[in-house]
Order: sequence, then structure tokens, then C-alpha cells
Amino acid sequence: MPADHRPILLSGIQPSGELMIGHYLGALKNWVGLQADHDCLFMLVDLHAITVRQDPAELRRRCLDFLALYVACGIDPSHSTVFVQSHVPTHAELAWVLNCFTYMGELGRMTQFKEKSQKQELNVSAGLFNYPVLMAADILLYQSHLVPVGEDQKQHLELTRDIAMRFNNLYGETFRVPECFIPPVGARIMSLQDPTSKMSKSDPNPRSYVALLDPPDLVRSKIKKAVTDSGTEVVFGNDRPAVSNLMTIYSSLTGHGFPAIEERYQGKGYADFKADLAEIVVEFLRPIQDRYHAIRSDKSELTAILKRGAEAALARSRPTVAKVYKKLGFIAAS
Repeated sequence: MPADHRPILLSGIQPSGELMIGHYLGALKNWVGLQADHDCLFMLVDLHAITVRQDPAELRRRCLDFLALYVACGIDPSHSTVFVQSHVPTHAELAWVLNCFTYMGELGRMTQFKEKSQKQELNVSAGLFNYPVLMAADILLYQSHLVPVGEDQKQHLELTRDIAMRFNNLYGETFRVPECFIPPVGARIMSLQDPTSKMSKSDPNPRSYVALLDPPDLVRSKIKKAVTDSGTEVVFGNDRPAVSNLMTIYSSLTGHGFPAIEERYQGKGYADFKADLAEIVVEFLRPIQDRYHAIRSDKSELTAILKRGAEAALARSRPTVAKVYKKLGFIAAS
């Protein structure tokens, strides 16, 4: 399918903390599979990351680490546009405009803002409050058809759609109204220590997640110490959130359905299941880690990828900003 006829798909991850197996199963795995039939743009959203304080040197390092992991996981920079958000100034330009078409009440209802502001009660920034508007700008800049998001980001995409339709109703067709893409399995991997909470790279307990760069023995230890439900049966169900979460990881990495997993471990306990799951995860991560170390050692190539990506993204986003400015009545730059 020619590139200009493929649906446009955009997504990004904050370069903070560590990329985890939850990111792979909820995002990267789907990104890789979607590249063939979609015109993909994949970002490192460093502007979003500074809603909490970042160490500058660490932020720069993680951007390159994450880029290397993107490629190691199967993102092909020769077929997809891969870039750092701050390298493309149109994101911030459109975000300001969209702020003027977003209501305080809408932003105040965002679940993520409520949760994060409770953790930062003494330092709730305007950036944290306006985070969804920048996300809307990210999406609408490229006239995206699809946005792969987890359930926790679906509310932000719904706001993006509302903003786009509001602007279109006032000024005529300007933005494509994007659709949400949520994979049916693995979209929401939960914490290994608290299966009622999503696996998060910001979790202060490192045993709550498996990072893509965790060494084998650490992976085995984390899986072994993952919490389980009462009883010993390996059975999937809403009343068994801990083992169901581990089964979701198992299923997503092997392709085995839950009934097949249940049958395989019938009469066996959690220890056997977790030991096997640990080896599945270790063997899955091994080639990714090998590719990562080879890619990460070539900083000049990583820099070149980001330069090409930023140039392509800026060229693609400029027409949208120009159209918006014209409709608002701004005088065109000479």
C-alpha cells in the first residue's frame, strides 16, 4: 500500500524511568506489527516528561536509551518516523492554540491529573494540568487516523477528539478526528506487587515491574517474588487478579490462550507456573538486549536517526499549523 494512502498512526512514550515489559506488550509490540500497513510516527515525548523534575543529563541519556530500545524491539526508522518531541517546535506552537479551545472543567475532570496532583500536592504545575492539551497537539498535528493508547490514556484521546470537533465546528474542516486503537490482549499489564495498579516505570518499588534491560537473574527473582492470589490454581478470572496478570504476560509472549495455559498447569502450583514464566520472559528479552547493546554503542547513528526524524516530522506538521493560523486570522509570515 503506498505510504500516502496508509492510515497515519502516532504514539509516544515519556523518556523517564525504564522501559518495561508492560510498555512492550501494551505499546511497542503493536507498533512493530502496525508498521507494514500504517504510516507511523513514534515519539520520545520529552516535553511531557518535564511535568515532574528531571535530571538533565539523565533525560538526555534516557532519550538515546529509549531510541535504541525502540529499534531493538523492531521499530524501523527507515519505514517509520522516529523523533524527539522537543526537536519539533510545532508541537508547542499548536498546544498554545488548543489551550485556547479547551475548558478548565474538561482538564479538571482528567483522571490522571487528579491522581498525579494528589502525589504532588505542594507543586502542582500548570504543565501537569495542561498535559492533555499538548497530547492533543501531538496527535492533531499529523492528521492522525489512529492512536494506540492504553485504557489510562483513553480519556485524553476522547478530549483530543472533542477539541478537534470544536475547532472544526468553528472554523471548518481543519483536523482529522482520530480513532483510538486498544489491543485486545496485553494492553494493561499490572504491577507484579499490586495487581490492582498498572505496571508503571515510576513505581518506587523496582520489583513491581520487569524492565526490558533487566538481567536474567533479576527477571527470575522478580517473577518468583510476584504476588499471587489465595489458593494454588493457575486459573484466569476477575477474582484472581494476580495470577491473571501473570497469565496475561505468559499469553502475550507465547500466543497461548488462557484455557491452554490453565490446562498446562492443571494440578500444578504457582511455583511451577512462575518458574516457566520467568524463563519465557528471559528468553524473550535476550535478543532485544543483544540488539540494544549493539545499537546503543553507535551514538552517531542514533543522532542521525533523530535528525532525520525531526526533519520529516517538522515538514509534515508545518502545513497543519499554517492552516490553523490562517483560519484564526494570523498574518502570514513573509
